[in-house]
Amino acid sequence: MKFTDGNWMMQPGVKAHYPAEVYEADVVGDTLELYVPTRPIRHRGDTLEGPVLTLRLASPLPDVIRVQLAHFTGGHERGPSFPLMPTQATPSLTIDEALVSLTSGALTAKLDRKSGILTFLADGKTVTQSPSRGMGYATTPTGPHTLAQLSLGVGENVYGLGERFTAFAKNGQVVEMWNKDGGTGSEQAYKNVPFYLTNRGYGVFVNQPDQVSFEVASEKVSRVQFSVPGESLEYFVIYGPTPKEILNKYTTLTGRATLPPAWTFGLWLTTSFTTSYDEATVTSFLDGMAERNLPLSVFHFDCFWMRGFRWCDFEWDPAVFPDPEAMLARLHARGLKVCVWINSYIAQRSPLFAEAKAKGFLLKRTDGSVWQWDLWQPGMGIVDFTNPDACAWFAAHLKRLAAMGVDSFKTDFGERIPVDDVVWHDGSDPQKMHNFYPYLYNKVTFEALQEAKGEAALFARSATAGCQQFPVHWGGDCYSSFESMAESLRGGLSLGLSGFGFWSHDIGGFEGKPPTEVYKRWLAFGLLSSHSRLHGSSSYRVPWLFDDEAVEVCRHFTHLKCRLMPYLFQKAVEACETGVPMMRAMLLEFPDDPACASLDQQYLLGDALLVAPVFRADNTVNFYLPDGTWTNFFTGEQKPGGRWYRETHDFLSLPLYVREGSVLALAADDTRPDSSWFDGLSLHAYALHDGQSVSVTVPHHDGTPALITTVTRDGNTLTASGFSGTLKHY
Repeated sequence: MKFTDGNWMMQPGVKAHYPAEVYEADVVGDTLELYVPTRPIRHRGDTLEGPVLTLRLASPLPDVIRVQLAHFTGGHERGPSFPLMPTQATPSLTIDEALVSLTSGALTAKLDRKSGILTFLADGKTVTQSPSRGMGYATTPTGPHTLAQLSLGVGENVYGLGERFTAFAKNGQVVEMWNKDGGTGSEQAYKNVPFYLTNRGYGVFVNQPDQVSFEVASEKVSRVQFSVPGESLEYFVIYGPTPKEILNKYTTLTGRATLPPAWTFGLWLTTSFTTSYDEATVTSFLDGMAERNLPLSVFHFDCFWMRGFRWCDFEWDPAVFPDPEAMLARLHARGLKVCVWINSYIAQRSPLFAEAKAKGFLLKRTDGSVWQWDLWQPGMGIVDFTNPDACAWFAAHLKRLAAMGVDSFKTDFGERIPVDDVVWHDGSDPQKMHNFYPYLYNKVTFEALQEAKGEAALFARSATAGCQQFPVHWGGDCYSSFESMAESLRGGLSLGLSGFGFWSHDIGGFEGKPPTEVYKRWLAFGLLSSHSRLHGSSSYRVPWLFDDEAVEVCRHFTHLKCRLMPYLFQKAVEACETGVPMMRAMLLEFPDDPACASLDQQYLLGDALLVAPVFRADNTVNFYLPDGTWTNFFTGEQKPGGRWYRETHDFLSLPLYVREGSVLALAADDTRPDSSWFDGLSLHAYALHDGQSVSVTVPHHDGTPALITTVTRDGNTLTASGFSGTLKHY
């Protein structure tokens, strides 16, 4: 939200109040509590009126400083709030006549008592600053707002803020934290996360599930402003200094991902959205995949596994699937896992609607009636996950399906959450619940699977801060075009810079039937993503419906991903341990290379593999290799880094380069992601220098280390301690 009209004036009806001085400063436990008038106090008479702001500085963990700004504090504390992980820090606090300061680890916050300027420093250098008029309280025609601004330096870029499909660096954008079902082609987002990081060594988490409004160099071009309706605002400044360290500390605060099972990393195939299908259709797809040697790990039933007008009643359509338990057993016998589509809406036609209404499990209007509308499912109500009994009821239906043989749930929707004329069971603030709802929805579903199966993996669309704990998330409804393929990648890289370790997308695009060249290029991109799913809207996505080469492309890259699994799964383990995503924007690995600051058409898969998808029908691709020697994974050809390249690739290839000094652990079995990786395991070293040693870990399927070895080059000889398999050097 913009409060100013240019540099000197305010928007009509806006009156802003900014700190003028620090009048009082106290230490309360480990917190600095400051009393900040919004006009200079020249004499006693100036203490008779406000506004006066309360500013608190504290630290939950080293290198992280919490800032709380409040006007009135007498209101009701209405949830929800983001659950923060238990943390502990012992900051150093200082108060003198000129400055108050708090130091946590390497990060210090200094507040000038005369000007109200708040500066964040590390190693004696300014990281960012809340400058003059950089925080405050404003009255507007729509009500009170609390705001803060942090400075941006020359060349400083802002990244993250959830899964955003707009330009990768967010400078110049107005970003509203408000989950919407808007596809992948607009400024709207399914996954709004009020966290950003910059290429200047710090990140900012606005700890508000409300509609936080970010003006990213769009109101004051040298500042990021964030504001919320209401009387208070809280944010954290997180010092890295590297982007990886920022993500590590942010996810220490908001939660880390649970390791997805190894089988989830294989190829998923769905019935697609509105297509007609039954078990015979499903079987024909599975037989077709097997006959063509196309490894498949998961089969997903989209929404029409249930009867129309009854979603979600969690009951198989008896006219189409008369014996679902037997069918699921047959699918399991083929070595497949099964996922089914759900959402958190109950159609009025479903018998569950009357039950949920009677028991108070659905979101209500202020008059006590059930909130309903006809969009998506006629007369639908929304499950109220603030009611513990509703959570248990919903989970019981999921556990029943899990006992029947379902292994995973696609938790679709969760964005259409109303805010007007609604009352939540626990009295939550409707504005805050709009974005927070998917946290509860996915948490209930994830935990139900964990209890029923001993492991869990979702395919989730909506999210907010903290939802990274419940993987996997996918990009939502994209068009079947090269442009939409590229915008999907931008969204995934932004989500990875928002604390999410795992991400997927609809191979080929969701809307429409993709042109054959788009489908084949998207196959390569999709199978070199953390998770890989063939899905569409009104047409099937099996490759033989496109052409024979599409079958070959699907086979080639599915086999490749299965071979890469020992390496990929260790990167998955690291994502859960550190908060660094599997699919990494180039700036994560090369933060000091200015050429990487804006790259959004290529990425690193883990720390060793550079992937540059082909987004053009003429088969050409431009990509950048940072400093070092890079080895073409397919050909072994080596190229020097620090420069751009243009290449032409057929459909069985794309720029896939291995970073200098890397060792990849590759499986011999290229038919399953969860095979016994150690039967025929080989280690492939790339451009190791003479005398260089590289540690390699290969995990068990539960993520614990199965093999830890050190690969060393001595002249032309390669050795690996405690490893007797094949060693290769490129």
